[in-house]
Amino acid sequence: MRNFKIFSLFALVLSLAVVSCKDKETTATTDAANAQVASAEGAVQNAQANGVDPNSTAPVAAAPTGPKTTVAFEEDTFDWGTINDGEKMTHVFKFKNTGSEPLIISNAKGSCGCTVPEYPKEAIAPGASGEIKVIYDSKGKGSPEGKMDTKRVTITANTDPMETYLNIKGKVVGKAAPAAPAAATK
Repeated sequence: MRNFKIFSLFALVLSLAVVSCKDKETTATTDAANAQVASAEGAVQNAQANGVDPNSTAPVAAAPTGPKTTVAFEEDTFDWGTINDGEKMTHVFKFKNTGSEPLIISNAKGSCGCTVPEYPKEAIAPGASGEIKVIYDSKGKGSPEGKMDTKRVTITANTDPMETYLNIKGKVVGKAAPAAPAAATK
């Protein structure tokens, strides 16, 4: 799809150049358009080289620089069981820096606004432990029969791979929908 867009843009620019080769003012505009196409192609190639989807509008977490290390979580999934709609759940994921370099967590992001992680901002020394606290707000997530809800937290750190995933899940029970009013009888 991207190649088709670039080809179409290139074809448009080329046709403008052929039609307006006698007009110097139009030629200058075509040159500017060619420069913009080249700049856009360079930006796409740069994004792809850095492992970024150039069509994505999602913000990208800054990749930590420096030496890589390893991290081990005591668990990567927590099941809270069954809760009522509107309850807030908090769980602490414990981890240890199992590598030989300081662990630097540059970002922790929940899969939606109802899942908020709190993570250490300072470096974790080799052999040291840390915690990531995840707060989940179930408001509006339930159903009368208990709707299963699963959320993911993405941890970005100086590890290989750069992202580690933590999951929370459970059922959220909501109130039954009010009964429809009875039809009036004559």
